[in-house]
Amino acid sequence: MSRSGGRILRRTVTRNGRRLWPGTALIGVHQACEAAIPILIGVIVDSAVTPGDGTALALWVGALGVLFAVLTMAYRFGARQLMKAIAEEAHLLRLEVSAKILHPRGVRTDFRAGDLLTVSTSDADNTSYLLDYVPRIAGAVVATAISAVTLLLISVPLGLAVLVATPLVLVVLQLSAPRITERVADQQEQAGRATSLATDLVTGLRPLRGIGAQDAAAERYRVVSRRSLAATLRAARTQGGYLAASTVLSTLLACGIAILAGWFALSGRITVGQFITVIGSAQFLVEPFGLLAIVPSWIAEARASADRVAQVTDAGLVLPEGVAAPAAERCELHLSGVRHGPLAGLDLRVRPGEFVGVVARRPADAEALVRLLATPAGYEGAVRLGGERLEDVDRDHARRLLLVEPHHADLFTGTIAANVAPHGEDPSAPGEGLSMAGALAAAAADEVVDTQPEGLGTPVAERGASLSGGQRQRLALARALLARPPVLVLHDPTTAVDAVTEHAVAQGIRALRHGPGSGFATVVITGSPALLAATDRVVVLGDGVVTAEGAHAELGSSDDSYRRLVLR
Repeated sequence: MSRSGGRILRRTVTRNGRRLWPGTALIGVHQACEAAIPILIGVIVDSAVTPGDGTALALWVGALGVLFAVLTMAYRFGARQLMKAIAEEAHLLRLEVSAKILHPRGVRTDFRAGDLLTVSTSDADNTSYLLDYVPRIAGAVVATAISAVTLLLISVPLGLAVLVATPLVLVVLQLSAPRITERVADQQEQAGRATSLATDLVTGLRPLRGIGAQDAAAERYRVVSRRSLAATLRAARTQGGYLAASTVLSTLLACGIAILAGWFALSGRITVGQFITVIGSAQFLVEPFGLLAIVPSWIAEARASADRVAQVTDAGLVLPEGVAAPAAERCELHLSGVRHGPLAGLDLRVRPGEFVGVVARRPADAEALVRLLATPAGYEGAVRLGGERLEDVDRDHARRLLLVEPHHADLFTGTIAANVAPHGEDPSAPGEGLSMAGALAAAAADEVVDTQPEGLGTPVAERGASLSGGQRQRLALARALLARPPVLVLHDPTTAVDAVTEHAVAQGIRALRHGPGSGFATVVITGSPALLAATDRVVVLGDGVVTAEGAHAELGSSDDSYRRLVLR
């Protein structure tokens, strides 16, 4: 177990002590009552049944009823406390993992989306289950101790058999715990990869069908799924073997105690009631023995999950902590000598109020530019926003000033209105045309709303699966426009719409963000003639640098390579 995983487990115990320890005490009371049942039955036989004392029998039966009442109530209230603790801890772990994943400065991790989903759900739950294992262990120890003391009082050899054999069985079984941890961790890793790949394939199912690659994608998933299945089977075999060994050893121990007690009864060394107590205790001990034997397997699974949770929560951040807060008014974006991936010394300046088009001869250049502006890390040169280096700007402030809308924008489960205005529309927002209706109209998304039976209240399925690609694009664009960032970067926002709609979108963006006196800056990375024609100027990227610059009409008439690239 890594230190980080161990720290997660220790914190799980300490921060839930308010419910864990009272719950554990009540479960201990429950197990003590369970262990006392065969003892009380043996006493009833010796003190009431054998002498034929009806009054004593009634009294002892009443005592047995009280014992059952205490047993039931202790378990009920103890389990209630523990279930609350487990639910709250799982919730807190999910919040911590999600907060780290969504941190504005970006989390540095090798986990893919599916892995992170598994960590924030299954692993968080498995870690919280430690709060169930602690009271189980405590209860089993209490039950074993009471039974062992009882057997010692009845017969020293019987008590010693329990006190000596039980630790030996547990030590032998504990030897397999590291292997279980290793197999479970591998199972969880392979399952995360399969989940991640399945998420990617489902998201891109339509494009895969469009290029006829669905069979190759399915084969790739089958390979990953087989690996996940193999890891699951290995973990199951290991845990199954452990369970079988623990069951056999604990049962043999209980049977041995019962056989030894029977011999003592036949030889007159113990009474009939004591024999019944021994048999009942031996049969009862099968459960705590089995639990103590299998607990290492449970702890191993919790350890593996805690390690994965710690890998996310302890992961470093991609960006440094920014403190600069440039003014929103007349905000400028300036890239100077930027080297990042295929970008090889890019210089680009977007002034306040400008509408700039960027045409990339290589798609990789466009992707690198979008990725850099979204997460300014791992580059050379300078990217400045409002005169400050972008990585030095407070991330929340930077996101308000600069919004990068990627080509594959996601929609979420909810309504159309909730997707366009996640925080709700601000009716007091200044500026004509900056309402939700204005943003929808500018993105030609009002047509999408008009075609839906419930308008803005129409439900949207996960990832926008209930809408077409063009409808998703327009709603995502409307959301970006409604955010009113001083600098807006759009990457291929109209690839899934027809030419007429594309022209309407271009004019809508121009009218909404670049009217008279507007200080908004907009960058659209695209090869669409309609969008480029609406810009103030176009910058052409080739081999990672600017190779041409000018108005769309000017470049189209004087630059053959630009004409071939755009006017096709």
